[in-house]
Order: sequence, then C-alpha cells, then structure tokens
Amino acid sequence: MEISGIISAILIGIVIGVLGRLVIPGRQHIGILWTIAVGIVAALIGSALAAAFGVADTDGVDWVEWLIQIALAAIGVAALDRAKARR
Repeated sequence: MEISGIISAILIGIVIGVLGRLVIPGRQHIGILWTIAVGIVAALIGSALAAAFGVADTDGVDWVEWLIQIALAAIGVAALDRAKARR
C-alpha cells in the first residue's frame, strides 16, 4: 500500500467511524479519538474483506465495501462502548 492509500484510508476511516457511531442508537460513552480509531481499523479490515469477496473494485461507487466498513465500525463502537461501560 502506498502512502496515498494510507492517507486516504485514514480519512475514510474518520468518516466510517462517525457513520458507524451514528448507526448505533443511544449515547455512546467513548470519545471522538476512539471513534476515529475504530473507524480507521474498520475501514482497513472492511477493504480487505471486500477484496477477499471480490466486491472492492466495481464500476462506480463501491457501496458493498462501504456497507461492510460501516457495519464493522458500528460493531466496533458498540463493543468498545460496552467495554468502557463495565468499568
């Protein structure tokens, strides 16, 4: 992966993290930096999964890849919120 790919993954990860947080109903007790971190990880893993399933490079917008990334971010935000709530 080139440096431009890493930078774009970080920027997309920020958006993915925020969208993942919006999908979860209610208030989450994690900060914005955790949300961004979860979004970046979800974007990277989601891209790898989309490539493995063969849906990463399609004509136009890669909606399936975005949905995978947002779902992973929502799962990550919910898991981190539950882990912090137990403390």
